[in-house]
Amino acid sequence: MHRDPVIVDIVRSPIGRGKVGGALSAVHPVDLLSQTIAALVARNNLDPGSVDDVIIGCVSQAGEQAVPVGRTAWLAAGFPVHVPSTTVERRCGSSQQAVHFGAQGIAAGAYDIVIAGGVESMSRVPMGSARMGKEPHGELFAKRFPQGMVGQGVSAELIAARWGISRFEVDEYSMRSHALAAKCAASGGFDQEIVSIETPAGALSRDETIRPGTSIDGLAKLAPSFAESNLSTRFPEINWKMTAGNSSQIADGAAVALLMTQSMAIRLGLRARARFVAFDVIGDDPLLMLSAPIPATRRVLRKAEMTIDQIDHFEVNEAFAPVPLAWLKEFQADPGRLNPRGGAIALGHPLGASGARLMATMLNGLEQSGGRFGLQTMCEAGGLANATIIECL
Repeated sequence: MHRDPVIVDIVRSPIGRGKVGGALSAVHPVDLLSQTIAALVARNNLDPGSVDDVIIGCVSQAGEQAVPVGRTAWLAAGFPVHVPSTTVERRCGSSQQAVHFGAQGIAAGAYDIVIAGGVESMSRVPMGSARMGKEPHGELFAKRFPQGMVGQGVSAELIAARWGISRFEVDEYSMRSHALAAKCAASGGFDQEIVSIETPAGALSRDETIRPGTSIDGLAKLAPSFAESNLSTRFPEINWKMTAGNSSQIADGAAVALLMTQSMAIRLGLRARARFVAFDVIGDDPLLMLSAPIPATRRVLRKAEMTIDQIDHFEVNEAFAPVPLAWLKEFQADPGRLNPRGGAIALGHPLGASGARLMATMLNGLEQSGGRFGLQTMCEAGGLANATIIECL
């Protein structure tokens, strides 16, 4: 029996700055996710008791995100206790992987209906909280990689050096991200994907992170964020250029998708908005760390039996500006199709939610532009990447 998984709907919260005083910083991550799930269920008139599983990505599973956050959020919404949940951690690709697992479970016959997505409150559970100050690699890892690991910002510098990307290019790209996101927001392009979140200060329905006035001159004044003299000796090829302005913003947010079989969508009177064409997840050099979207893209295109020119919309997560720029140099894709609504530099990167956020933005972008195929890929700590191709229906 053929079981084609489809996306019926996908929504996200507005993105708040991930710091004390940010627009979502007073909202517990469970409540942030709960409100996002409840909005998805309500706008599709879905019986919550019919959901087979709730699969949620979250990176820093500590503190307020320590208990399986999807289960707690589901119960906080007042939904039936018999519906299970699990939490996925594949670094920045956690919610993209959650969507993969949900769709693959549907295709395998394990599920008929899944809610999949993610949440991250970086203002309340800071990045790295799960480490508790401990060294996470161990002796055997250190024996295999005696050169040691570096932070992602240094990996971004190494990517820029290897692909010959200049400071002007990363700043120009970052200005573009803010300009495109501001244009999309002003035209109402994000309205279909954003659901309002109640906060102690009132309802939030727009992203807090976009800076429409971002300029090359302003970005050029920012000092490099990751320069260290010992690293300059170790990596003489680096010409320090990564700043707060050309890196993704620390952020708070949630995003969830409603997935089901095509036949179930028809039975419930719901419209399938997209189908999954191909999935991939792959590892690459853990020192470069952020290069894996390149082999992930190659492999997902092979699986789909497609070429880069057949894709109408690319979402390559803007963890740091060199990531999409290196990807673009490698594939020589149409730059106008790359992150055409801005990306994490402008919108923010709430780690566990970003994969589903990109999917929401890509699907709405395809629908509003009349495009057919979208390809999404996400660099992930440790040298990992997920890639997904969808077809807009």
